Amino acid sequence: MTTPALNPAVKELLHQGTVIPAHPLALTEQLGLDEARQRALTRYYLASGAGGVAVGVHTTQFEIRNPEINLLESVYRLATEEIAQAQLTRPFIKVAGVCGSTAQARREATLAVKYGYDLGLVSMAGLDTLSEKEVIEHVRTISDIIPVFGFYLQTAIGGRAFSYDFWKQFMNIPNVQAVKVAAFNRYQTLDVVRALCGSDRTHGVALYTGNDDNIVADLLTPYRFELDGALVEKRFVGGLLGHWAVWTQQAVALLAEVKACVDSGYANAPELLSRNIQVTDMNAAIFDPGHAFHGCIPGIHEVLRRQGILAGTWTLNPEEKLSPGQHEEIDRVTAAYPQLVDDAFVHAWQQQGMPATLSQL
Repeated sequence: MTTPALNPAVKELLHQGTVIPAHPLALTEQLGLDEARQRALTRYYLASGAGGVAVGVHTTQFEIRNPEINLLESVYRLATEEIAQAQLTRPFIKVAGVCGSTAQARREATLAVKYGYDLGLVSMAGLDTLSEKEVIEHVRTISDIIPVFGFYLQTAIGGRAFSYDFWKQFMNIPNVQAVKVAAFNRYQTLDVVRALCGSDRTHGVALYTGNDDNIVADLLTPYRFELDGALVEKRFVGGLLGHWAVWTQQAVALLAEVKACVDSGYANAPELLSRNIQVTDMNAAIFDPGHAFHGCIPGIHEVLRRQGILAGTWTLNPEEKLSPGQHEEIDRVTAAYPQLVDDAFVHAWQQQGMPATLSQL
């Protein structure tokens, strides 16, 4: 069997580092797919300068896989159709969320390949009955179908803690191309980076932050370890983030500023570290950690609703709604940090008619 390979231009962008928003799901009030707004979301990310999108992930709502809903193929397809229609002259990374048992994950990876996705973001949630060795074999199996974007999901929302040895084995799977660390935990984040530095593929795997509570600091930090007498360094080069599903144009500008800071020898680091706190404050309003992240997806939807990109905050899970006080918290942070909000960009984008049907919705 031939191992699926990344397009060279996509691989180069992946390792340079870019903004990859986790794509939400646009619904009607009757909880059906709002295809026009789903397409408009993808166009928004393209117009914002994002370097990719991740579709079929937590932000897209795992319920799309339920047999009675059955929207996974639709959201895979709609995103790739919009990307193709954009006729980009730059590389754009298409990441498909891949979940479930090995049988289910194989089906989803195969479907993602059918629609031209570059990588599969392999969720290891729900595999608690498997040993770490069995999880490694699960990922290896998927990597034979599609290049793998690893995913360390925080335990607070269903993830599983893995050992340093697990991550060292994980990094040595030949077709693992990147890893998103969303542990929301400094110790577990350190395990992943140290394991990569101690593996045979230190420079073959790109690190992306999914730690929405520490985005800028993750991107600024050089992780250095002395291993076998040599100093090994690794950095997070970009982010695959639910937080970057909103205010995306400003996220693109922020990543560019972080890269310029690193290239200049950290001349602007104190200001950017202060910005890290502002971004985390904004994330708290959206992600709702005070209520165990219950309002995370509705919080993302609320920002997009205010901008006119989504029609409402509806989710497929009727229990997922904005938490008490969350609306007011979003009011507070958008007023406090106008430099991190892209409302003016979205308004101009809508006025220019870039999203063919959005102004008419």
